[in-house]
Amino acid sequence: MRPWLAVRSLFLAAGAAFGIAVVQPGLAASAHKVLQRDDVFLLPPASQLRAMTLGYRACATDLLWAKLVLEVGIHWQEKRSFPDVTRYIDGILALEPDFPTVYDFVDTFLVYPAPPGGTADDARAARRYLERGAAERPYDANVWLHYGQFTAFLAPTFLNDKKEIDQWRVDGAKAIARAVELGSDASRSLSAASILSKGGEREATIEHLRRAYAMTDDPDTREQFSLKLRSLQADAFAEDAVKLVDREWQTGFPFLSRGMTLLLGPSRSPAQCAGPSHTGPGCARDWQQAVDQAK
Repeated sequence: MRPWLAVRSLFLAAGAAFGIAVVQPGLAASAHKVLQRDDVFLLPPASQLRAMTLGYRACATDLLWAKLVLEVGIHWQEKRSFPDVTRYIDGILALEPDFPTVYDFVDTFLVYPAPPGGTADDARAARRYLERGAAERPYDANVWLHYGQFTAFLAPTFLNDKKEIDQWRVDGAKAIARAVELGSDASRSLSAASILSKGGEREATIEHLRRAYAMTDDPDTREQFSLKLRSLQADAFAEDAVKLVDREWQTGFPFLSRGMTLLLGPSRSPAQCAGPSHTGPGCARDWQQAVDQAK
């Protein structure tokens, strides 16, 4: 290669590098401003997304979740609104409607976006997603508890109508009660019972406390439930129910846990209770009937 051609090549390479160094920062700044002003959403509609994964729905769900978390973090850092958040959530739920992680964070994504913050419409949207989570995972205590706590305690701070706030608190308390029935911490029943009582739901309060009283093994928690029931003048049924369960547990199913005994129901004699219509003494089909027969 001739020397002058090598020198010319070096000068051209140096000139190109210098040009890139001069132009690139300005272009990067312009591109960043465009991205801050207008997000580019590249996903297809949720109705088509499921087919486009070609069966790899779990993998696509994880990728979308990672992308959603990344985008939420970037928008928070840059203090920008994120209007496409629901489109990502809808895409994830189109692929995997019972994806539990979404329901753990959907309220945070919607009501705590970048400034200026969430609105009443955001709170209503979050509740719709959490209600869907409870429908998709009807036996998941964590989903029910999250839905109940959001609806009873957090969401009302974004609402203005007192009647709507009171109704949301009652609905949330009922969801918390359902979570306790599914295995969540029984002590949470006290807050749910207080909300139901203030909302005028006396019968619902008593019913919930009775069930929680019968389900808990902790004597201190049980004593608190008993005091609450006494204040409602409805403690006798709960105490009778617990005594009956404990008696059945010790005599009929001592090899099982108390929770399993509650699940199985009262013991029945096959000989005495034969036939679908036999409901005499000792043949109760559930705990309610057993308590009624014991009175």
